[in-house]
Amino acid sequence: MFLENLSVLIKRNLNLKSIMSRDFAVKRMRLCHKGDDNSYFDSYADIAVHEEMLSDEVRTNAYKKAIFALTDRLKNKVVLDVGAGTGILSVFCAKAGAKKVYAVEASNIAQQAQKIVKLNGVADKVQIIQGILEEITLPEKVDIIVSEWMGYCLLYESMLTSVIVARNRWLKEGGLILPSTASIYLVPICDDEIVCEKVNFWNDMLECYGVDMSCLTDFARKSFSKEVMVKSISCENILSQPSLLVNFDLYTVQQEQLNSVAGDFAFKSFGMADLQGFALWFDVGFPLPNSSGYQKPNNSTTTRGDSTLQVNNQTGTNGSTHAELHGQQQQESSSPLTNGSRVEKLHGAATPAVQPPPAATAARISAPPTAADFVLSTSPYKPETHWKQSILYLEREQMVEQDTLIEAKISLSPNSTNKRFLDIELKCRVSGEGNRQSHQSFLMGYETPAERRNTENTAANNNEVRG
Repeated sequence: MFLENLSVLIKRNLNLKSIMSRDFAVKRMRLCHKGDDNSYFDSYADIAVHEEMLSDEVRTNAYKKAIFALTDRLKNKVVLDVGAGTGILSVFCAKAGAKKVYAVEASNIAQQAQKIVKLNGVADKVQIIQGILEEITLPEKVDIIVSEWMGYCLLYESMLTSVIVARNRWLKEGGLILPSTASIYLVPICDDEIVCEKVNFWNDMLECYGVDMSCLTDFARKSFSKEVMVKSISCENILSQPSLLVNFDLYTVQQEQLNSVAGDFAFKSFGMADLQGFALWFDVGFPLPNSSGYQKPNNSTTTRGDSTLQVNNQTGTNGSTHAELHGQQQQESSSPLTNGSRVEKLHGAATPAVQPPPAATAARISAPPTAADFVLSTSPYKPETHWKQSILYLEREQMVEQDTLIEAKISLSPNSTNKRFLDIELKCRVSGEGNRQSHQSFLMGYETPAERRNTENTAANNNEVRG
């Protein structure tokens, strides 16, 4: 009986670890904590990284459909593929009618991309350029930029800055960017599975080995509440209406606006549950064939240059419809980004006094794209992608009931040691008895033990000051 219990326990824990961390581990560990871009680019020479991305059919087919939907705009045009990897997007563009594709790839996988281009009969159209985008020179301006730049939580790896550089230097007036918009969403979640597997594991040691380790449960909870966990959640995990944190217009967004993305939110719980944390995910939208494309800014144009983007989604009653958010409106927007709107406002619906159950929410938030929409979504309401969702677990769960007010303030910014990592600050307050509050810092990336100690000491000092 003892061995049987032990076997079940070990198998249960190993299965959870493999499901939750196998994908993120590849990217997390390949990014060197020293912040050296050379190590970052070298990591993309690992074929396992490209196997992971190409195994994601949702991702790859979304790009394929979006590219071939633009055959009229691609015909005899010049394309720049930023971070080309194996060159699959460049091959798509060539086959969709582009006369020339400059496929820029910094890692040694570029040598393999050259073989793929030749094998697919488009070597006369696709030119592989091995180099860092910011350092290369193209012989001409381009009509279209295509890039799969999105990281976990959208901004992990900080590749969007390279797309902005490419746009500013090489994109013609009226040119297209694929994708052209990107949005991040936030929602509170319950997740009893994580408690069962990662916390209660230590309670099971007495039964398995005769050694009581239940004193480690609080420590275990705090340990997995320091890093962003990449895993898939289901609709049943979602406790409220998801809210829009930020919407980037890639035709106009500026690099300094990525220094910090922040927002304040108020959620109402669907029903009784344990609030375990918050989930983040993203959508990207592709341009339509009739898009007006990139318009170069002139001296009279005023753009937002603030380094911190604040969100306040508690004001305003009117918003855009789903088609406007993911379709025509994204082509014509002159604002670099839009933030501060609840998802139900974006879908043109008022917030009901009592929130609908998750199933009804799913139908409204993830309405199927219309013929005018080309959207790649990493939402839990959509088919799973390799990005999954990014989870921020609270150090202590909070019991909520129907219509319990959950207030949250969140900020995302590049890590000071490695700009490709993300620092995330989360403040949470749950209404009710005791007015429960929490303030946590998360790192999305790799942290050495010394850096972890420094982070803990800083957090402890901040807590003393707040106390």
